[in-house]
Amino acid sequence: MSKPKLIVFDLDYTLWPFWVDTHVDPPFRKDKATSEVKGANQLLSLFKLDQYFSLKEIYPGSKVTHFKKLQADSGVQFREMMFFDDEQRNITDVSRLGVHCVLVPDGVTEQLTRKELLAFSQR
Repeated sequence: MSKPKLIVFDLDYTLWPFWVDTHVDPPFRKDKATSEVKGANQLLSLFKLDQYFSLKEIYPGSKVTHFKKLQADSGVQFREMMFFDDEQRNITDVSRLGVHCVLVPDGVTEQLTRKELLAFSQR
């Protein structure tokens, strides 16, 4: 079975059911210097999700720009990547690069992940 070399997860409404910058209370505060990167890192740790990632990079801004940076930094080709996100506009934009994109309407689940890994291997 062919597997992706790099799997990327959006955070808000993909790994957790809220936006870090608007829907949570202290200790998370909007801070122009962090763009909620600090809060997002705290949540990954609190939810014990960071243990599942060998590389963690939180990039506020354009998903396309981020994927181009990931490709340049890692050497992994776009067709060898998988991306989970809850926003159709990001799925549309990133899929144009050749990335296997997965729209996540209700958060990432084990069932969805298995289904998409199978779909990835069959392309």
